[in-house]
Amino acid sequence: MTIEIALAGNPNSGKTTLFNLLTASNQRVGNWPGVTVERKSGFAKKNKQVEVQDLPGIYSMSPYTSEEIVARDYLLSHQAHSILNVVDATNLERNLYLTLQLIETGIPLVLALNMSDILKNQGKIINISKLSYFLGVPVVATSAVKNEGVDKALKKAIAVTEDAISFPVYDKHFEASIAEIVDVLGNTVPAASARFYAIKLFEQDEAIWQSLDLSSFQKKEIAEIIKITEEIFTEDAESIVVNQRYQFIEHLIRMTQSQGDDFKLKVSDRIDQVVTNRFLALPIFAFVMWVVYYLSIQTVGTMGTDWVNDVLFGQWIPDTVAAFLNALKVEAWLQDLILNGIIAGCGAVLGFLPQIIVLFLCLGILEDVGYMSRVAFVMDRIFRRFGLSGKSFIPMLIATGCGVPGIMASRTIENERDRRITIMTTTFMPCSAKLPIISLVAGAFFPKNPWIAPSAYFLGIATIVLSGMALKKTKRLGGAASPFIMELPSYHLPKMKSVSRYALDKGISFVKRAGTIIFVTNIFIWFTTSYNIFLQMVSPDKSILASLGRWLAVLFSPLGFGDWRATVAAITGLLAKETVISTLGILYHSGAEVTETSKSLWAPLQASYTPLAAYSFLVFNLLCAPCFASIGAIRREMNSLRWTMMAVFFQTGLAYGVSLLIYQFGLIYFYKQTVGIWTWVAVAVLAVFLYFVFRKAPAEKVAVIRLEDLQQKQAL
Repeated sequence: MTIEIALAGNPNSGKTTLFNLLTASNQRVGNWPGVTVERKSGFAKKNKQVEVQDLPGIYSMSPYTSEEIVARDYLLSHQAHSILNVVDATNLERNLYLTLQLIETGIPLVLALNMSDILKNQGKIINISKLSYFLGVPVVATSAVKNEGVDKALKKAIAVTEDAISFPVYDKHFEASIAEIVDVLGNTVPAASARFYAIKLFEQDEAIWQSLDLSSFQKKEIAEIIKITEEIFTEDAESIVVNQRYQFIEHLIRMTQSQGDDFKLKVSDRIDQVVTNRFLALPIFAFVMWVVYYLSIQTVGTMGTDWVNDVLFGQWIPDTVAAFLNALKVEAWLQDLILNGIIAGCGAVLGFLPQIIVLFLCLGILEDVGYMSRVAFVMDRIFRRFGLSGKSFIPMLIATGCGVPGIMASRTIENERDRRITIMTTTFMPCSAKLPIISLVAGAFFPKNPWIAPSAYFLGIATIVLSGMALKKTKRLGGAASPFIMELPSYHLPKMKSVSRYALDKGISFVKRAGTIIFVTNIFIWFTTSYNIFLQMVSPDKSILASLGRWLAVLFSPLGFGDWRATVAAITGLLAKETVISTLGILYHSGAEVTETSKSLWAPLQASYTPLAAYSFLVFNLLCAPCFASIGAIRREMNSLRWTMMAVFFQTGLAYGVSLLIYQFGLIYFYKQTVGIWTWVAVAVLAVFLYFVFRKAPAEKVAVIRLEDLQQKQAL
């Protein structure tokens, strides 16, 4: 028999880390039925008879979000034999509010007191025996980061599956009212969760009222009980329940927790006074991101990239493979495919792997120490001024790794309009696949300017804000922004093991893409640049791809890169953004690798573009429609082909317009060129942008009830 254990807890409680420790690689990822909330489950690595269900992080069992609905429906179905409730020991009061509700479900529960090591460092002590006694459930001290107490918690969760449940006892008047409601319900609800239903009915939970088939007599009796209790407490029903729980929690904490030296907490607060300061927050954020890109693009990451390009893919692999192929007397066309198509193309992309690993190592450290949570808080304050939701910044942060999970992260936004805006704008952030393009342009055309790479990040944020403002002014996507509540975890030293694993996972994902879609794309690019329509081997400028590229190149001339090779590279970016670089590597110099010091490749690139045109090319590829995988994610999350097409055309049109502005105005400012027809087109585009961004939002229709209408209804 399989034992099913539900892993439940607040966001940022360490639940996911504990889940990964329990299940290792034995995990399945999907969606919960009927909703776009990710479902993760897996068998315990030390006991294949135990399946762990990782529920979404929630704060309450009240259905305010899709995550809370999913978690509550699953628990009330009683599929789980027990609950392993992960709580943040450093924020016990807030976490125990959910614990009390989980106990009320009637499912056996074990409390995993996580982050106990951090609590100890803060000089605080929790009496686990007393906590277990007052709650009536087993309590185990754990540290998911250090893998302490995790196996013990799982064994406890398995052992309690047949245990009887004891519930916390509240005020005698409240308990009497709940007992009466339980009697009124009778066999309407399962006996094990009768108390849960009674409390939810008492606090006027609409979803529970609608889900139960209560008779008119039962409804009347319950309403009378609630009314009498409200008169006793002189409060409304929902407030009574909230106060009863928090009074219990406050008493519990007084009895079980001793307050020690909280110096480290004060240090955390002092740091927050600086990094979240109204005036200092943005400059600090800009400096931090400059350092991140300086390390990954300009210095440390570049050292690794130069070695991979110049030595590994520049000498060792090509020379070794060429000698092997010559020894086998392989046909010339096949050698050309392998050396100049596959190795040159994939090598051009894989050469950026060191920079990508360094980038995500830096971002992982910032996330682990708690700084990125502060950035989300700061950006929420800015976003709100423009009518946007601060919740949009979380998908933006995730999208720096890959646009697909960033788009999927929009599921946490309850407001459908805000969610659609987030989906349409999230991919403006430079993901790992776009990093090679940034590195190429920054290294080849701006080697002494350390601000080019960070400017791509800041441009992405600015585009999201401005385009979000414009979308908010439309009738379909207008309305007030949804509220943003986020916990700010205490600062702590990064755990290099988890940070390194995070960076390594991103690097492996990047390599997998290079070994699959980029591999196939490179073969296609090699073939279409080596043959004409009559399947005769020709020079690249007379190939099939050159013919197609020239037809489209005229569209990109106003942006500064009207060359057919750049046009083809931008279009292949729809397959995967990494293919932009591999395509350029094949088209401009077969066999050469993309590196900031490789003159054999930079020379033809620099001869084809000015620095301004190269930056315009960079901007277009950063902002235009994402890869097919991201477009597929947009289709799934939007659940509408029409909205998906609108998103793609919006992103591509915006990218074209921004690149046009940069190139045309740059020609006048940097190259002192005279005003031409495309300059006036750029002025018109700018005017349209400004109009949509700063115009007044359409007034929302508000239903007006006239006194005459009421009088007529009363007369009827």
